[in-house]
Amino acid sequence: MFNSKRILVAPLNWGLGHATRCIPIVRALLEHGHQPYLASDGVALSLLQKEFPELPSFELPSYKITYAEKGKNFKIKMIWDSPKVIKAMAKEKKEVKRLVKEHGLDGIISDNRLGAFYKKVPCVFITHQLNVLSGNTTWMSSKAHQKIIQKFDACWVPDVEGKPNLTGKLGHLKKSKLKIAYLGPLSRFEKLDVPITHDLMVLLSGPEPQRTFLEEKLLKELQGFEGNIVFVRGKIEEEQTFEEQKLAKGSLHLYNFMKSDALQEALNQSAKVLCRSGYTTVMDLAKLEKRAFFIPTPGQYEQEYLAKRLEKQELVPYCEQDAFKLSELSRMDDFKGLAQFESDIDYSALFAVFSKVNENSEPTPTSLST
Repeated sequence: MFNSKRILVAPLNWGLGHATRCIPIVRALLEHGHQPYLASDGVALSLLQKEFPELPSFELPSYKITYAEKGKNFKIKMIWDSPKVIKAMAKEKKEVKRLVKEHGLDGIISDNRLGAFYKKVPCVFITHQLNVLSGNTTWMSSKAHQKIIQKFDACWVPDVEGKPNLTGKLGHLKKSKLKIAYLGPLSRFEKLDVPITHDLMVLLSGPEPQRTFLEEKLLKELQGFEGNIVFVRGKIEEEQTFEEQKLAKGSLHLYNFMKSDALQEALNQSAKVLCRSGYTTVMDLAKLEKRAFFIPTPGQYEQEYLAKRLEKQELVPYCEQDAFKLSELSRMDDFKGLAQFESDIDYSALFAVFSKVNENSEPTPTSLST
């Protein structure tokens, strides 16, 4: 008899990427007869609640992650905030333990939430950063991250195992004792055969204050753009807002956010995309086979690495935030654009981890069965 499992899905609230790439995971859980429970905080939780209003959801302690106002201070800001993050992790562990016991949960899928772990149920960690780039301390941050991942029953990496791949050294280790499964790139979107109606789509996300800094810069620089722009600010608010602005030689359609269906349609209808080089965005654009231009978040080593790597491969150009000018967008015509990797995810095999009985586990009689 098939056992339906109650699975807690808990993405990190650091921009929108961790939450959005959990959307296909939640959909797959539902398609395989399982019951997802959602848990996060801030805009990540708000996004999941809008996508799955029928699912139970819970707020976890916030890591209160913000970026430094200047990119050169990124690392020192992260170090300065680390005691706050460790304290939030301790609270998170207690809250997750309470949720498991109170709701009879059978497993946990954590997307980079380090405290979303409970030893008495199977736990999976999703990350594309087996190596955590941090400049001259990369070896230390990578080892620390890998040590945390070792606690989990499995580590799912949203990339292909061999070459070519999207993550490079971020998602691939020469030697590892981690229980790694490569999923192939994850995206909530599908490529559609629709006419192109937007010359450019601007897609923003990420922690403050850098999201706002980039929004203000782009709204100023794009005033001279020739054509139709759809601009999604990446602010998850109670209601969707829309504003149309006339440009000298075009128009700008400004949204605070879009839900997945509308965003999928708008991306498919866009000739080119201007955005951050966050990994979830890279996966989405590869799935949709888009030409793009990247502006990595200042000081964020991962985004800078991905942007430089993809430009070196002649796929997507990039420039630093302070250096961006409207004229930079013409460089997209000299690059190939992203292409999707064909990969079939065997979710039945992946979800089998939740049928495992952990040592010292307690029975969960509230588990559903059909």
